[in-house]
Amino acid sequence: MNRFLSKVSITFGKRYLFPIAAIATAGSALLYDNINPDYRSRISLSIHAPLHELLLLPSKTPHELTLHPSFISSDHWQLGNLGIFNSRVSPVPSEDIKEEAPRDIKKEAPAEGKDGTKPSCGCLGRDTIANAAAKAGPAVVNLSVPQGFHGISTGTSVGSGTIIDADGTILTCAHFVVDCRGRRPMSKGKVDVKLQDGRTFEGTVLNADLHSDIAIVKINSKTPLPTAKLGSSSKLRPGDWVVAMGCPLSLQNTVTAGIVSCVDRKSSDLGLGGMRREYLQTDCAINAGNSGGPLVNVDGEIVGVNIMKLLAADGLSFAVPVDSVAIIIEHFMKNGRVVRPWLGLKMLDLNEMIIAQLMERDPTFPNVSKGVLAPVVIPGSPADRAGFLPGDVVIKFDGKPVESIKEITEIMGDRVGTPIVAVVKRANNILLTLTVVPEEANPDM
Repeated sequence: MNRFLSKVSITFGKRYLFPIAAIATAGSALLYDNINPDYRSRISLSIHAPLHELLLLPSKTPHELTLHPSFISSDHWQLGNLGIFNSRVSPVPSEDIKEEAPRDIKKEAPAEGKDGTKPSCGCLGRDTIANAAAKAGPAVVNLSVPQGFHGISTGTSVGSGTIIDADGTILTCAHFVVDCRGRRPMSKGKVDVKLQDGRTFEGTVLNADLHSDIAIVKINSKTPLPTAKLGSSSKLRPGDWVVAMGCPLSLQNTVTAGIVSCVDRKSSDLGLGGMRREYLQTDCAINAGNSGGPLVNVDGEIVGVNIMKLLAADGLSFAVPVDSVAIIIEHFMKNGRVVRPWLGLKMLDLNEMIIAQLMERDPTFPNVSKGVLAPVVIPGSPADRAGFLPGDVVIKFDGKPVESIKEITEIMGDRVGTPIVAVVKRANNILLTLTVVPEEANPDM
């Protein structure tokens, strides 16, 4: 401390206690102020030149810092032009810093939006989560569906949803608005909808897909409805901040925050059978009633629909990626349901390490740099009839190079009954062209 701080002098307007605690080790400092702001006080610190150069302070003689009580805010301590934050610096300035002339750095604050929220600057600030919640929050609704058996009421199913269109279109999940056993809307398709502003509506279930757990509910309003914007889940990375919103346990306007833990959690990883699905995994706290609520990014855009959590663990929540939701909505609009083509192949994405391992185990494995492996061909399936064999590697599908199952799925779209040409490489580098005609998948698969 003596290395940097050579003199401290304190003057008071009146004789009142002014406790000061100063710690100056390795360039960090802490000041505690309990002074009455009605009286003028002055603290003078004389510091050696090396520390002055390190902090890049405007030059004063003799390197004097002055603190005025009116400068102290709840955000940070401020000494003259220097803000003291919880940051650490090297006790000995580098040569580059020594040679650099002192300068003033001014940052222009971003302008506020029309709704009073501050735009995202690409970093997590004190208002980032609050701004995201404020942007999407008004469009988040509470949904309740009466349950019954042969006319006898057995309770109410409660969930959440988001208004995604001003015409009253609400995005939610299917498992609490559809009878999973009978695959029909519960309570004759009627849903009670409550907005955050207190308005209530009776909604109707328009579409529901149990496989993806996505449903659309519609309400009619003569007054304007708040909406939330669909974002992009493909831009998410593990570690990105996200916000879960909804009405857990009927507690409306509940907001929790966390990070993305995994962007492509496979349904098989969770022990879920049926067709392959992918989820966003987060550590946001969600509970019963959050189902159907939005998962939003720091810009307040919907990036997923919260549908489930693991009961045996904390911080393991899952959402349907909004990019998948957008495709499902397109199917609803085009066909009134989701049409899924089926090939009858069990597939595996290949990368360099997997290819090298497979070639080491089996010298006859085809020499490829990328592609999709088909280790299993279901007997009697479209792929079986087209001539696929276990171990084939799909390198082209419908004339396009492919290296992932997702790409094959996107190419097929809803093309059922339409021939698609596939180029495969077989053991001993045999190149074949096969024509497969996808069938519509059984919804129970």
